[in-house]
Amino acid sequence: MEFDEWEPVYEEIRCEFGFDRSEDERTRDVLASLTSPFDVTHLSVLEDGHVAIAGAGPSLTDESALETARRADAVVAASTAVDVLEDRDVAVDCMVTDLDKNPDTVRRLTDRGTPVAVHAHGDNLEAVRSVVPDCTDAFVLPTTQVEPRGPVRNVGGFTDGDRGAFLADHLGARRLSFVGWDFDDPSVDPMKATKLEWAERLLYWLERRRNDRFVVLDGRRDGIDTEPLPLE
Repeated sequence: MEFDEWEPVYEEIRCEFGFDRSEDERTRDVLASLTSPFDVTHLSVLEDGHVAIAGAGPSLTDESALETARRADAVVAASTAVDVLEDRDVAVDCMVTDLDKNPDTVRRLTDRGTPVAVHAHGDNLEAVRSVVPDCTDAFVLPTTQVEPRGPVRNVGGFTDGDRGAFLADHLGARRLSFVGWDFDDPSVDPMKATKLEWAERLLYWLERRRNDRFVVLDGRRDGIDTEPLPLE
């Protein structure tokens, strides 16, 4: 996805949540100063493969979800989903995170040569400054939700989970499966619930772009507010 396609959606998100674009840009620039261009061949396993996109919802521990992840050619996991999967002997090929939870996992994965897509936004400047310098640079894929700059990329997506799906799509995944996605999780706070609404909306946009049908959206499409999406 090119930034000019993503930017109108970003503006819808920014306005809904009250994000400050200049703060997003500031953190992007700090992340750019701490990282080098990422070699996408480190993620060649995603190309033309069946990629499981693992969210951190409670259903991730269901045996059916774990088996789907095991059968996939590659696994892209959001945030703490990495820890859940690895505790159950499911290998992860890429982590997607904005550093809001498990920084030790981020460091450990990059040290062992597993790519981590580290996202910069206006609220995580200090986390970027404290975590990224301790990572193995070659395995940090820096991302942003504003205009890309230097080594920092923007392939679309908002939450860790849907950014993982957009990343896999960008790198040529043939098939996407979704595990650990719980859009109606009653335990989340109102802010997280709104973010999940956006994640659902963005997956709908992505499946339309791919001319695909994601099983995770079955039974939900009629209730998705698609007004903010450029579907034409």
